[in-house]
Amino acid sequence: MTQETKRSRVTTAVVREMKKRGEKIAVLTAYDYPTAFLLDQSGIDVLLVGDSLGMVVLGYASTLPVTMEEMIHHTKAVCRGVERAMVIADMPFMSYQVSIEAALQNAGRFLKETDAQAVKLEGGREVAEMTRRMTVSGIPVMGHLGLTPQSVRQFGGFKVQGRGDEAARRILEDARILEEAGAFSIVLEAMPAGLAGEITRSRGIPTIGIGAGADCDGQVLVTNDMLGAYERFTPKFVKKYANLSIPMREAFKQYMDEVKSGVFPGKEHSF
Repeated sequence: MTQETKRSRVTTAVVREMKKRGEKIAVLTAYDYPTAFLLDQSGIDVLLVGDSLGMVVLGYASTLPVTMEEMIHHTKAVCRGVERAMVIADMPFMSYQVSIEAALQNAGRFLKETDAQAVKLEGGREVAEMTRRMTVSGIPVMGHLGLTPQSVRQFGGFKVQGRGDEAARRILEDARILEEAGAFSIVLEAMPAGLAGEITRSRGIPTIGIGAGADCDGQVLVTNDMLGAYERFTPKFVKKYANLSIPMREAFKQYMDEVKSGVFPGKEHSF
């Protein structure tokens, strides 16, 4: 594989083709330029600028307070750090629920102002028409079924969805509806692995799992969670590939001690 091929841009067509040939799709979240740059250089296929930034970056208790302006700001930063990966931006709470017209306008801002290639909406049949309208307007849409964090108040907490025959049938039907409305992929979050596998096999568009088992076409995690850099809450489905909070604290403390003792800055750090 040549360097030129390796760096070709990931698009909606590329992720669809990855599903067809059985190649897993690697997705991680990004909220800033330096992280996006490192993720892109590492070969991650898709970067999701998630409204999870409200919790892991901005310190909110949930994703609900996140605004369009905050999402635009962080998505711009991520796009500046990317050459190859596809960048998808989360539509924040109440940026698309009020009306289809408002949803189109807000979704269009991501493509016009940030260079993101797609947006993500939470929900099934209730967002089908706006998904269709966005798609025909040239805005690619990723769906999101199962545990949808913007509905956490309605769910009564972060709970696994799709348990029981009726709940599973509804999610299966929602996946079909979203595909027919034009969604190019669907995130499946916190649902039984068997249900996610059934959706993956029955749909022609890629599924991206998070707490939905190994049969999905790809996987996504919150980068801060998998790096061990966010300690307030760690979901069961997260695998920590590092625990950066420990060396970060050690570095901060060493810096503080050296400043207070006069060790830093030394002659080599001075002009």
